Amino acid sequence: MFNLMSHPVFLSAVSIGVFWVGARIGAFSHARQKAPDESIFEDFKLILGATLTLMGLIIGFTFSMAVSRYDQRKNLEEEEANAIGTEYVRVDLLAATDAAKMRTLLKSYLDQRIQCYKTSDEQLLEQINLQTAQLQSEMWSSVSRPASEQPTILGALVIAGMNDVLNSQGYAQAAWWNRIPVAAWCLLIIIGMFCNVLVGYVARDRSALLFWILPLVLAISVFLIADIDSPRHGVIRVKPQNLESLANSLRSH
Repeated sequence: MFNLMSHPVFLSAVSIGVFWVGARIGAFSHARQKAPDESIFEDFKLILGATLTLMGLIIGFTFSMAVSRYDQRKNLEEEEANAIGTEYVRVDLLAATDAAKMRTLLKSYLDQRIQCYKTSDEQLLEQINLQTAQLQSEMWSSVSRPASEQPTILGALVIAGMNDVLNSQGYAQAAWWNRIPVAAWCLLIIIGMFCNVLVGYVARDRSALLFWILPLVLAISVFLIADIDSPRHGVIRVKPQNLESLANSLRSH
């Protein structure tokens, strides 16, 4: 299903069209008035200043929400790499056969997690999620079976490490789903349109260039916020640097 909020370019294109229409509506309303009173323009300027201030606050608020979510995704990627690396070391506490099997599974799981961060193809992402779930089940069986057959403190330590691996993936996935609410986007677009209506109404210069300035500035702001908030389809994305570094280290090992 196509989600406009997940495609910053399309969202900014739609927003600039909406904002430009708002400016033209304001200009058209002004043109229809016959000899408007100058005092009306002064009142509209006050309203315009207040509305632009509110618009700036909303942009700052939504930008802060996007940045905080982006930072959270980066931190969880680091924690996930640490959890996998720690478990890779802890499997040495298992029997030699079980340890070798777990290392192979962890390497395959690590490759799937790296691909999950990099891909923007929804069909490929579904395949990655299925393979990830299968690997998680196999890894859990590989550590839980020896621990249940011969319960030891060392086996419990390996199981605890596997819990961290599975939980870190769940936390990372939840952070990717945690996006700016649709209501916040609607409020931003609506207030932006009202700003352009007021600008079009009070503007004395009716040139086409004037009515593109504010819509373009607001559309750039919308693009930046949507780009940071979009984990897969944006230009600014969380790169699996820690996971890739761990994968290179395990290959050399």
